[in-house]
Amino acid sequence: MAPAQWEQIDTVLLDLDGTLLDLHYDNYFFGEYLPAHLAQRDGRPVAAVRADFAERCRCVEGTLAWYCLDYWQRELDLDLLPLKRAVAQRVQWRAHAPAFLGALAAAGKRRVLATNAHPLSLRVKAERVSYGRELEARYSAHELGAPKEDPLFWSRLQRREGFDPARTLFVDDNPRVLATARDWGIAQVIGVTRPDSRRPANELTGFTAIADFDELPAPPPTQPHAVTKADSRRRG
Repeated sequence: MAPAQWEQIDTVLLDLDGTLLDLHYDNYFFGEYLPAHLAQRDGRPVAAVRADFAERCRCVEGTLAWYCLDYWQRELDLDLLPLKRAVAQRVQWRAHAPAFLGALAAAGKRRVLATNAHPLSLRVKAERVSYGRELEARYSAHELGAPKEDPLFWSRLQRREGFDPARTLFVDDNPRVLATARDWGIAQVIGVTRPDSRRPANELTGFTAIADFDELPAPPPTQPHAVTKADSRRRG
């Protein structure tokens, strides 16, 4: 993104997991910690539990159920909230995300969270990282009734938030979500190639892509209004 393009942006829509926050927490919880807990509870090998859970996830991938803690609590007959809190120390900002949010604020850009994360998951993460203080508005797919992979999400978000798609930037790590947002009409979309700090970068073709926010030129800060002689006379 060339610095001049910031002049065409009023609103910045931001994903949470893998964009603002390190995806390591979610990958560890669902890939390691939860299967180990289920294996101990059910007396089964961890590898078998992990494979079964991965297959169940694939069956609902990209739907609202895939992201829904209520759905998985029913499916697994398990209260997930205490388990998520047990490893919540792994919730971390992604590198350079706070600085990027600060630069957006200094430039007068509206910062809006657009996430598929479930409200209970958002609560756990907010207990560890005060990301909400850095945003003007927050929207969950569960609140809007459709995942970001569905164009309906973007229509409902636009009605709620009132942003101009032609003057909006969206940042996410999910290529399917990025494609849906772009096809719906978001003017500029940027992909994050390294959502998990402990894993190698992903291939992300067809989009402008960054590994971390330090690769994205920050918008210039708004200039304070200079007091002219005419202003002084008008103020008496």
